[in-house]
Amino acid sequence: MPMPLTTWMQRAAATLQALTPHALLALGARLSIAAIFFQSGRTKVEGWFTVSDSAYALFRDEYRLPLLSPELAAPLAAGAEHVFPLLLVLGLGTRAAALALLGMTLVIQCFVYPSAWPTHLSWAVLLTYLAGRGGGPLALDRVLHGI
Repeated sequence: MPMPLTTWMQRAAATLQALTPHALLALGARLSIAAIFFQSGRTKVEGWFTVSDSAYALFRDEYRLPLLSPELAAPLAAGAEHVFPLLLVLGLGTRAAALALLGMTLVIQCFVYPSAWPTHLSWAVLLTYLAGRGGGPLALDRVLHGI
């Protein structure tokens, strides 16, 4: 007798759930979102870590953030886009790093590229997952702090 469709679907769902544990999802989320922000940060610097003239121009001419001058915003963004992704890769301070990048994502969405909401929504989902669930068992947070 063939297996009922609901039984087959329940077994398939259980198999998929077993193949996607938090450890794997958190690691994938950490690495993928870190790569996006780190690569963006590298476009703002020259050499090891000198904020480029083009980064200042970008903040002056295109981004035009309220309340922050380009001279302050460019190095802050470049620094954040290097430090927080590194923390995510290591899984160190994962929740705080994810929240910081989520805040950055919200600023980009609201003040810089409001029409890019599909991209920013995907970033926000990954970052919210990490902020809420943590870096997972393959993170230094777990080893050092048990969280």
